[in-house]
Amino acid sequence: MPYLSPALNVMIAAARKASRALIRDFGEVENLQVSLKGPADFVSNADRRTERILIEELSRTRPGYGFLVEESGTIEGPDKTHRFIIDPLDGTTNFLHSIPHFAISIALEREGQIVSALVYNPISDDLFIAEKGHGAYLNDKRLRVAARKQMRDALSATGIPFMGKDGHERFLGELAAVMAVSPGVRRFGSAALDLAWLAAGRYDAYWERGLQIWDIAAGVLLVREAGGVVSDLDGGARMLESGNILAANEALHPQFLKLIRQAEAR
Repeated sequence: MPYLSPALNVMIAAARKASRALIRDFGEVENLQVSLKGPADFVSNADRRTERILIEELSRTRPGYGFLVEESGTIEGPDKTHRFIIDPLDGTTNFLHSIPHFAISIALEREGQIVSALVYNPISDDLFIAEKGHGAYLNDKRLRVAARKQMRDALSATGIPFMGKDGHERFLGELAAVMAVSPGVRRFGSAALDLAWLAAGRYDAYWERGLQIWDIAAGVLLVREAGGVVSDLDGGARMLESGNILAANEALHPQFLKLIRQAEAR
C-alpha cells in the first residue's frame, strides 16, 4: 500500500470531488459537438469550475497555503512555505473533442521542493500519486520506469507546437532525429499524463518545450519516485522554470539528451 501523508489524502479527496463535475461536463461536451456554436465556452466554464472546487476544498483543509493555478494565477497565503500547484484540466483540447484523455494535476510544494503529487484521469479512474521519498503509485500498484536501455527499443512521447507557438522547425528536427533511431513516438495531448505514463513504464522517454509549471510539477515527482531521471533540455534542473523537459530512465536519458541537443545544433 502507498504511504499517504495527510496532505496527499487531502489532495486525493479534492481531486475526486472536483472530478464528479468534470465527468458530468465531459458527458455534456459530447452532446455539444453537433451544435453550431460549439463547446469552447462550455469547456472554459468546466475548467474554471473544476479549479474553483479544488481551491475551495484545499483551502478548507489547508488554510493559509498559497496556490499557483492555471486560470487564477498566484494566490498568496499567509503560509509562505507551502503552495499547491494546480492544473484543473490538463488536456483541454482532448476534452473539447470528446477524447477521454485528460487529467487533474496537483502538486504540493514545500519550501521550494515538490513533496506530494497527484495526476488523476477521472474517466479511466487512474489515480497516479507520489510522495517524496516514498515512491510512486497507480492506485495501489507501485510504479517503476521501464528498464529498456537501447534507443531502438524505446517508445517516446512528446508535444507538438500548435497554432500561435514558435519552434515548429526545431521540433521537426528533433522528431526526425528520434524517429530515425526509435520504434515510435506518441502525442496524446496531456503533459501530466505523459509523465505519469512514463512513471508507469508505458513510455520510455518524454520531451517537450514551452510548458507551464502546472503542466509538469506533479509529473516530475512521479517520474523521479518511479526511478526515472528528469531534466531540462540542457541537462540541468530548471525544467519547472524553463518549461522545457526531458524524462527517461537512467540508461536512456543521456542518449535522448544527446540526440535532441545534436538536432538543435543542426
